Formats: sequence, C-alpha cells, structure tokens
Amino acid sequence: MKRKFIMFGLILFFSLPHYTEAKEAPTSIKVPASVADISKENTYPNSAQDLPYLQPSSLAKDMLKTSRVPIANPDLIRLLNESVIHPSKLAIGYRARIFLGEWPLSYESTKTSVNWEYKQVNSNRVDNRGGQQTAQLRYYQQEHKRVNGGLTAEIPNSEAVKKMMMIAAEQKTDLPLAFQTNIGAGTRKGNVYNVSTSRVGYLTGYVPAVNERGRVTYGEVYIVLKGSKKRIEVKNVTQQGIGAWIPVQEHVALRFHSSHM
Repeated sequence: MKRKFIMFGLILFFSLPHYTEAKEAPTSIKVPASVADISKENTYPNSAQDLPYLQPSSLAKDMLKTSRVPIANPDLIRLLNESVIHPSKLAIGYRARIFLGEWPLSYESTKTSVNWEYKQVNSNRVDNRGGQQTAQLRYYQQEHKRVNGGLTAEIPNSEAVKKMMMIAAEQKTDLPLAFQTNIGAGTRKGNVYNVSTSRVGYLTGYVPAVNERGRVTYGEVYIVLKGSKKRIEVKNVTQQGIGAWIPVQEHVALRFHSSHM
C-alpha cells in the first residue's frame, strides 16, 4: 500500500527550448560590405526561428546535476521540466527505473565558418555598350527563391540535432539563422553600381550560409528512483561527427563585375 502514496508522472511534450546557464559570446565574424541586409525590403515574410533559452525547473536542474554526461538537448530539458515526481517519506525500499529512450544529449561545436556566397539566387544585367554616359545597376530580385540548408549526413534524431547545432551557430556568429529562408520576387536594394560606356554590367546575388561542424553525444537515458532519491542515469554513450549548412536569413551577398562582352 505504501507504493500508492508515491505519485510521479512524465509528460512527453516536445518543443524548441534550450537550457543554458549563460549565452556564449558571439565569435568575431565581420559581415562583408558586399552583404546587404534586406530585412526591411524582402517582399516575403520569413518566419523567425530564434530558439528560446529555457531555464530548467528546480527539479530538472537537480536531476541534471546527477547525470555524469552533460545534457543540453532542448527537447530532453523540456521533458524534464514538464515532469512531476512526488516522492513519499514512506517509500522505504521503493525502487523504480524508467527508460526515457535513446537521445542526442548534447552538441559540441568544433568549427564555425560562413560561406557568403552559398547559393546563387539572382542576376541583374545592364548592357551599356554604345551608351553615351555611365549607366546604373541596382539589385532587383527577379524571382522568388527558397534556399534550404540541412545536415551533411544522416544521423539519428536529426531534428533535435539541428536545433542544437543552430543554437551553437547563432551563439558563435550572432547572425539570424534558419534551415530554410526565402527571398521574395521584387525585393530591391538602393545600392548603385556604375557601368561604364561600352561595357556590360552584371550583379549576382547569393544567400549566405553558416557551415557548422562538431560532435553529437548520444546515450540511453533513465530516471532512477530509490526511496525518496531520484537521479538521471545515462548508459551506452557514443559520439558522432556531423556538419550542417544553415542559411542566413534576410541577407544577400552582391557581387558586381563588368566586361566588354
């Protein structure tokens, strides 16, 4: 009968939070002058994918400290935050072992870089051959373009891994990132590029992307209850290297050149 006094529940509710004690300072990544911010001019309203930084509940924080393997998976943190465990003082000799499944526990970034010309999305042209004066060329998005990023290899529980990788990349670059971004047709920028007489001017637009690389730690997660004590146990820990391309939202890199042809 004593066991009936022990109430605990685990509510599986997956969301997009992240547990962190302090946000890592951004890496010194300078945005080139050739990269234009089009957040105000973009005719397609992209959905921001900023991930909230969730602080663990007192229960979750206490349980995370008992794990010998660091846990930073936002989905698993949410699971622990939504868990309820009511131990009883009468639970002498009570034992329970709850298997939560195999999880990607954390992601460690080893290299973060930016390809400012990741994917070509537009081309503007002015033919000033035979012209009597300098012509002007400006960026004008001809067609709606969608650019997708993604992981560089198949990996278990890829969606959770992508969340952790994007959080790490955002912290290190301070850039607006998403695994999908759009530039709407008709988007324009006022920057002027002069095309001399007898020349053809070309202005090519690219969506930048961050190349994020690192290691994911996996493990089987258990909640262990013994009397009034509770802890997290992680077994069969493995690591796997992974990379990802994550597009930069609301930015376009513009490359201008001219020729006689």
